[in-house]
Amino acid sequence: MALKIDLHVHTCYSHDSITTPKQLIAYSKKQGLDGVAVTDHDTIRGALKLAHNTELIIIPGIEVSTLHGHVLALNITQPIPPKLGVLETVEKAHELSGIAVAAHPSVMFKGLRIRICKDLNFDAIEVINSVAFPFSLSTYLNRRIAANLNLPQTGGSDAHYAPEIGSAYTLVNADPEVDEIVEAIRRGAVVPFGEAIPWRIRVEKEILSLKRKLQ
Repeated sequence: MALKIDLHVHTCYSHDSITTPKQLIAYSKKQGLDGVAVTDHDTIRGALKLAHNTELIIIPGIEVSTLHGHVLALNITQPIPPKLGVLETVEKAHELSGIAVAAHPSVMFKGLRIRICKDLNFDAIEVINSVAFPFSLSTYLNRRIAANLNLPQTGGSDAHYAPEIGSAYTLVNADPEVDEIVEAIRRGAVVPFGEAIPWRIRVEKEILSLKRKLQ
């Protein structure tokens, strides 16, 4: 079964996101997604909040701020501390029976600021990230990293605003169970798709974020 899953979505439990759990469910269904990975910055509160819904497959996760950039830890229900080294963060994800994905590795400022090699033990590389700029170049460079390491390629919107959800996604050949989906990612039964978030949506998000800060 091919499942359409956005593997990188934030909720309002991330400091820079304005998407409520209710909006996440509604927009994910509107985009025809079978599921999402909830990957808030350095917290699993949003993932746990949504874990028991019955309308959508929720992969619990976290986007960990390491000393050298961001790592997605998927299928974990315990937090991983920020500000660790990349290898230690990946190892902690594995200790928690999850997988570790290199998040937007070629993006300036928030990409991984070290050379990604086999020794880091990543399970996959996020090659399509809808927020990445410049989008085409980022995607090209990320695909090269994944190909050089012979690692599975994933896609996710990195949505911080509900209309962004589903801009990028991964087709996963798996049964609709979280453990099966994660194992399919690990073995490479995945194909990423997606496009850049339109500037109109980006501007809308910034205006709404500013209004929220001023309230």
